[in-house]
Amino acid sequence: MTTTKITTLFLDIGGVLLTNGWGRDSRKRAAEQFKLDFTEMDERHHLTFDTYESGKLGLDEYLHRVVFHESRPFSLEDFKTFMLEQSQPYPEMIELIKKLKARHGIKTVAVNNEGRELSHYRVQKYFLDGFIDFFVTSCYVHLRKPDQDIYRMALDIAKALPAETLYIDDRLLFVEVARGLGIESIHHKTYETTKTALASYGLTA
Repeated sequence: MTTTKITTLFLDIGGVLLTNGWGRDSRKRAAEQFKLDFTEMDERHHLTFDTYESGKLGLDEYLHRVVFHESRPFSLEDFKTFMLEQSQPYPEMIELIKKLKARHGIKTVAVNNEGRELSHYRVQKYFLDGFIDFFVTSCYVHLRKPDQDIYRMALDIAKALPAETLYIDDRLLFVEVARGLGIESIHHKTYETTKTALASYGLTA
């Protein structure tokens, strides 16, 4: 625990502020809804999703590789609509970050892995750009967590020192990587545990 004042918050989005954009549970629901072989779809997903999140593949092309590599009785647009609708907010966490930003004047930076179309939809749908200053998102910077360089880039963009930065993520590995760079970090599990952890850094709403 540092005694240095925190000036910057690094925030994961999926799993912290919103549900995951296209996680395993969402893919299972899609397989059930559209009567797809989940095992085959999931294998194809894992073989190509990193490329999509890195901004080197569009959503349509990703879906052609994973779902529409053969004829389907439903449209690409129907599937995309279902896919986007899987995103839901965690209102308590969103309100907490808004209050912390207003009260403490901290910079807020999204550091997350997401594909371009999903990211755009989620930012616009839930007005994330109303309280997040910068988006260091994999699809834009062509780096994905846990690559250390995405954290270094976020520090450079925010003009923040690691010891003055606090990172919140629900994935322990990503938290460990950030800590390895000297970034103070919270492993997000629940709203209450994260709120308590933030307070230990002097960040109370």
